Amino acid sequence: MAPRLPDPGRSIQIIVPTQAGSGVGNIIARTVTDALAAQLGNRIVQQNVTSSTSFPGMFTALEANTESHTLLFATVDTLVIEPGLQRSSTFELLETFTPVGLVAEIPHILVVNNDLPVHSVEELTEYIDKYPGMVHFGSSGNGSALHLAGEAYMSATGTNMVHVPYSAAEPATNNLVSGDIEAMFQVVSGVLNYVRTEKIRPLAVMSKERSPALPEVPSMAEAGYPDLLATKWYALLAPSGTPREVINQYNAALNTVLENPELREQLLEAGATPLGGSPEALEHFLASETERWNKAIGEAHLQPR
Repeated sequence: MAPRLPDPGRSIQIIVPTQAGSGVGNIIARTVTDALAAQLGNRIVQQNVTSSTSFPGMFTALEANTESHTLLFATVDTLVIEPGLQRSSTFELLETFTPVGLVAEIPHILVVNNDLPVHSVEELTEYIDKYPGMVHFGSSGNGSALHLAGEAYMSATGTNMVHVPYSAAEPATNNLVSGDIEAMFQVVSGVLNYVRTEKIRPLAVMSKERSPALPEVPSMAEAGYPDLLATKWYALLAPSGTPREVINQYNAALNTVLENPELREQLLEAGATPLGGSPEALEHFLASETERWNKAIGEAHLQPR
């Protein structure tokens, strides 16, 4: 029997702190939201909230907490990176929201222009050492996950590349293909077609295991850097104060839909790996990810926003 909320006749609101559209985050949110609605028997309304940061989206979720009928669909950027960059903020994640469960993840991937004469992480590291200042890596802006993943690589390998921030990931990726920059630490979904058509060269995915979307590409663990990890993950949370029995019902529904073969295939086609798990597992994961990304922010010497 499907889990039932205290009032199954009421709509559930899911706040998505990103711009509405066809981006992979919205595809994942819509796919999972539709499945949850069918599983729970409640109508679910997705509300996209955007601004210069995603903080307003999170606080919109708090203000809209209509007696356990509000959820937040958020990412590593929303929950970890932006709070880390805004160190003057009084925001305390686990005092503000209660974890429901992990939804999916997309690993970052180290990719290079085809003309760069390297075919592995080791060769890239040696090349950067031999030609200091000659390798430029692009990102979607200072303090973005793509930037911080590059900083983590430089810290782990003891190398130094030139960071080139763009206004978004897409123009940076286009310039990687054309050769205006030499490297990127994109997410798999952002370069999937370029890699499959051999327009850029993948060196390693920044995860412990290979990505199902690109199974031929080695992981950073295989490349000798098991701790050099960076993934864009998606999680479901509820405002603090949501009753534990309701959290458990949401979690059970989420885990059920993530086991659906058709839904799993949809996420895998988008470059995402379905996850799931308990609220407690997400709580521990958030703590470890906060530590990981705060370290990268510190290594990048970024000033608080």
